[in-house]
Amino acid sequence: MRERRPRTEKVASVVAREIVREIIDRDLPPGAPLAPEADMLENFGVSRASLREALRILETQGLITIRPGPGGGPSVAEMDSRDFGRMATLFYQVMRAKLGDVIEARLALEPVMARLAATRRDPSMNEELRESMKAHYGEMSEEEWRDVTDNFHGLICSMSGNPLLDILARSLKDIYTARVSGLVFPEEKHDNVRKTHEKIVKAIEKGDGQTAQKLMHDHMANYADYFSARYPGLMDELVDWG
Repeated sequence: MRERRPRTEKVASVVAREIVREIIDRDLPPGAPLAPEADMLENFGVSRASLREALRILETQGLITIRPGPGGGPSVAEMDSRDFGRMATLFYQVMRAKLGDVIEARLALEPVMARLAATRRDPSMNEELRESMKAHYGEMSEEEWRDVTDNFHGLICSMSGNPLLDILARSLKDIYTARVSGLVFPEEKHDNVRKTHEKIVKAIEKGDGQTAQKLMHDHMANYADYFSARYPGLMDELVDWG
């Protein structure tokens, strides 16, 4: 069997990686402009075509934004789990991953992240979590309810203290939420969700990781069981790229 040769990396990919390194080294915040094109051409010693292809790679991945026209140009983008999820769904679709696989992955990750949130208690984040619970009450549309509960789960993911688990779990949450966004979750079940979320918050505040993990697992499993029973075949749907 002939040995496989390593593939030569394209110039644009090398430049894209160098731009990311520069963003990190300079600790550029979201919205910060990158160096002018003339400066980057000189610094990287590449053609204008290769530089622009590198910038397009980073823009496609959601790492930078490019504003056209005078005063425009590339700038650092806000890190968004939806961009990460959109990129990942391309692989998920080719792998023929199903929505049920997304749920199973969430059931493995988010309860653990609730435990980490409890063991790595952050007073400021706990306060933010308590504030998010206030939004659970009062009259709201189905879309507003989804936003409230989605924000709750996103906060707990960010409280885990692990950036890799955070973006992976939130991207899976985004994929799942986008798929069920047009489906109805009865208002009479909202109160039970509120009570469960309150219990999870209390467990996190107390530093009771074991209870937080179990509550989150049972909560998400019940939620998935409801949609699976209410909408047969939902869990067998393939994840689409986009």
